[in-house]
Amino acid sequence: MIYIVMGVSGSGKTTVGLKLADRLGLPFYDADDYHPRQSVEKMQQGIPLNDSDRAPWLEQLADLIPTWEVEGGAVLACSALKEEYRKVLQTVSDISWIYLDGSRDTILKRLQARHAHFMPSTMLESQLEALEKPAYGIHVDVSLSPEQIVQEVISKLEHMNPHSEFGVIGLGVMGKSLALNLASRGVRVAMYNRHVPGKEEGIAEQVIAENPSFTNIKGYDQLEEFVQSLEKPRKILLMIYAGALDAQLEALIPLLEPGDVVIDGGNSFYKDTARRTALLADNGLHFVGTGISGGEEGARKGPSIMPGGPRAGYEQVASYLEMIAAKDRQAQPCTTYIGPDGAGHFVKMVHNGIEYAEMQALAEAYSLLRNMLGIAPDEIAAIFKEWQQHGLGSYLLEITIDILHKKEGDELLLDKILDQAEQKGTGGWSAAVALEYGVPYDTLSAAVMARALSAMKAERVKAAERYQKQIPKVTIDRSSFVASLKQAYQVTRIINHEIGFNLMREVSEQLNWELNFSEIARIWTNGCIIRSELMEELVTIYQQEPRLLVAPTLVDKIRNAQQSFAAVVALGLQYGVPLPVLSSGLNYLLGYSTADSSANLIQAQRDYFGAHTYQRKDKPAGEYFHTEWK
Repeated sequence: MIYIVMGVSGSGKTTVGLKLADRLGLPFYDADDYHPRQSVEKMQQGIPLNDSDRAPWLEQLADLIPTWEVEGGAVLACSALKEEYRKVLQTVSDISWIYLDGSRDTILKRLQARHAHFMPSTMLESQLEALEKPAYGIHVDVSLSPEQIVQEVISKLEHMNPHSEFGVIGLGVMGKSLALNLASRGVRVAMYNRHVPGKEEGIAEQVIAENPSFTNIKGYDQLEEFVQSLEKPRKILLMIYAGALDAQLEALIPLLEPGDVVIDGGNSFYKDTARRTALLADNGLHFVGTGISGGEEGARKGPSIMPGGPRAGYEQVASYLEMIAAKDRQAQPCTTYIGPDGAGHFVKMVHNGIEYAEMQALAEAYSLLRNMLGIAPDEIAAIFKEWQQHGLGSYLLEITIDILHKKEGDELLLDKILDQAEQKGTGGWSAAVALEYGVPYDTLSAAVMARALSAMKAERVKAAERYQKQIPKVTIDRSSFVASLKQAYQVTRIINHEIGFNLMREVSEQLNWELNFSEIARIWTNGCIIRSELMEELVTIYQQEPRLLVAPTLVDKIRNAQQSFAAVVALGLQYGVPLPVLSSGLNYLLGYSTADSSANLIQAQRDYFGAHTYQRKDKPAGEYFHTEWK
């Protein structure tokens, strides 16, 4: 929506426009800023502008308004004194006119009190003569305070348009936070949560009661009433767990109309998303499978958003996604169209796989420092803080530092947490897809398996009693080891990302998705869980090189760290510290950088017992041979 605050000079257009823009979460523009220099000089001399003076100014504004609408809306302060001027500006249908009305004496006093403005108070008479009060729009008396004017405008806007712009189904932590994120930016939001007696009752109304400052949110616990409250074409975000999604769609589809858009913002398996996209398309509906990362804080303040599906559906909701997304260093929204079908959820699935490996790698570094070197948690936090400040900055490292400082009384809270990691399935999905496509997934699958092994707590306790570890007598230079561990962790992180992006590359090629890896890295630079300094580097690297481990800017860094990496893993394993991600990362690096591997023996073995044939180095590629080995 475009909101134009109009009136004669001195009516308070700029002050009210700025406050209204802030309240609606929209950018503010002042038409005075677009006057050509000649017009400004003319007004400074007390000479009124004529229609020919205003024509190019109005045309420039008219050209900008559609752009502002596409970008999500705006508030414009513009005198727009005559009806013919307003017709020039009416280049889009969604314009709300807000006329600041007031007596000549009230406005004159304001003009006389104003300083450093090019429009002198003597110009008021000419403006009042030219003014043609609109018979439409919202009229507000300027004798009110700016805050009162804005509140009255908001109230009248809601009365004029009782329908909500955007709907959210599912008010768990993420759904509620995203609904409030939208509402905080001026979007009229309708919220629905299922009604389960004794378990989930009045959830939407509870959200409203907890956030009384938001006058643009409405709550429902009847699905049909919720759908009818939305303006058309409807835009509905589903934030429910994947297991309940099909049942929710079955209830929702009969209530929708062709052209409506349904966004699945949960963690759905990408093949299910492709199936649902086809199902809704058969009903004339758009299904936009969208990965969202950032947790509760990200959802409320700005997550990373990965939408996929039909482009026509995406374009209907793009401005809303861009509005609520985090911003990168260039202030661009951390969201972009990923690709068709289930591409959005696929990329989110890989994001979670990288997340699993990053978390496990940090846990292993912590374990080495505490269990092998005996360093206290506060000191480990200091070591990690040095890493954070010198080249390894990331959100996960940042929160790990906070965790290592958190006490319950005099005791570290971490020590009271059961060492049994849970998972919601996305990591396992990505490992299964890697197997399906024959893509190496070493560190990411190792992280998934490490969580599965951690769940065997009772068995691990019993086994620990039987395998009482004999710690070897090896002298460790603490400072040297910590420096080597930093290098090992750094290279492991590069490998984690290489493996994740490699899976995306393979699937993209086979499914013709044309994923843009630089752009995916860019939207992961803020808002998401795996945001980091490394991700900032990847934006540039993926513009020039498709594979990280051969990127010139990284090769020397990895090569120089390789011996330290190997020493850390060897020493850790010797001391009995499990290192599934660090060790699999090292193995991946060694295997990837080995020109002649032992796979020739495997091929010979396969041919021996199964006549599977093999290729030869000394023969043209594509020729296959079989040998009678005995």
